[in-house]
Amino acid sequence: MLIVANWKAYVEDFAKAKKLVATSKRLALKSRDTIILAPPAPLMGAFAANNKSRVAFAAQDVSLTTGGAKTGEATAAAFAAAGASYALIGHSERRAAGDTNALVTEKLTRVFAHGLIPILCVGEHERDGDGRYLAFIREEITTALAPLTPKERAKVIVAYEPLWAIGKTADAAIGPNDLAEMTLYIRKVLAELVPGKSASHSLVLYGGSVEPGNIRALAASTSVDGFLIGHASVDPVAFSILVKQLERQS
Repeated sequence: MLIVANWKAYVEDFAKAKKLVATSKRLALKSRDTIILAPPAPLMGAFAANNKSRVAFAAQDVSLTTGGAKTGEATAAAFAAAGASYALIGHSERRAAGDTNALVTEKLTRVFAHGLIPILCVGEHERDGDGRYLAFIREEITTALAPLTPKERAKVIVAYEPLWAIGKTADAAIGPNDLAEMTLYIRKVLAELVPGKSASHSLVLYGGSVEPGNIRALAASTSVDGFLIGHASVDPVAFSILVKQLERQS
């Protein structure tokens, strides 16, 4: 499984970042799962450059620009040069800040142009009884993948993060049955967009109030390929428990 630790802006000092990276490296040595860290951009190069460990790194976002006179922008090329292998695209917090489906699509092309693997985040604001949220998810995925080549589409990792489940306790988060249904639906959409048997290799992650108390249940019968973890990933103790819980599950 993939375990993506999105540090967001929780980590602002080098000492804490160093401790989290060291913890992740120790966990990776004993785990069959793949750990991917997404630190704030200023900390990326300090840990990802010349990285020889089993831990991989991801950009939390990339700029639309391809370089030049664009002060303050962090490009896909710069993240690749700093040692990133993945990039989060379309995270709910970036969409809330103004990233439209069209912008998300453009960012995907930037990511592929520089050899990064995109983790495309999708998710509905709320669930309705008529199933309109399914059409919303379909549109986010199909719009994002539309301009990509078949080979690129097959490489996209989809992270399902329903906004109504973010920031809740484990008890209030999504249940295994609902997650299993959504995972199957996302795979169905991907099968329509990715040619042949390649769709069977597409990875689907879940993010939204993933805690030590619910991660095993969410992994047990939902067919997800991993998790996108937010605030719990910046607590070394909680993150260690999460990784070990998944290891027991597998």
